[in-house]
Amino acid sequence: MSRRIPFDIAAYERLIISTDCFICRIVAGETENPHHVIWEDDRYIAFLNRYPTLPGYLLVSPKRHLVDVVRDLDTADYLDLQAVVHRVARAAASVLPTERVYLMSLGSMQGNAHIHWHVACLPPEVPYPRQQFHALMAENGVLDQTADEMAAIAAGIRSAM
Repeated sequence: MSRRIPFDIAAYERLIISTDCFICRIVAGETENPHHVIWEDDRYIAFLNRYPTLPGYLLVSPKRHLVDVVRDLDTADYLDLQAVVHRVARAAASVLPTERVYLMSLGSMQGNAHIHWHVACLPPEVPYPRQQFHALMAENGVLDQTADEMAAIAAGIRSAM
C-alpha cells in the first residue's frame, strides 16, 4: 500500500464550504483535477476519491444535484442508486485485495451536500485497530498516490465493470 501523508482537514473544510459542489463540477467537466471516472450513465457517476485513505476508494453519486437520500429519492431511484453502488463495489473488490468493502453515505448541508456513497475496500491483514473508522479518516493521513497509480487503479476497476 502507498505511504500515508498528512491531510490538512481545516484547509479542506474551508475549500468545500467556499466553492461550488465538487460533484456537479465533475459531472459538468469543469474541474482541472483528475477524479478518474470509473463508470457513468445518464443518471449516475462513479469516480476515485481524490483524497483516498484506502486504495481504490470510490465515490458513487447521482448526477443530478440531490441532497437528502431519504427525502430526495423515491424507492425506485434509491434502489437504482444502490444497484450502481453494489456493481461498483463488486468490481473494485474483484481487482483490489479486499478483506471487506465499506459502504456509507456522508455529507452535510453545510458542505458536500450532494448525495454520494463512499465505497472503500479494506485490504487484508490491516490490524483491527486500524480498520473501520480509523481506516477511513483522513485525519490519519491520505495515500500518497501518483496520478499514474490512480489511473492504473481506475483502469483495473473500470475493466471489471
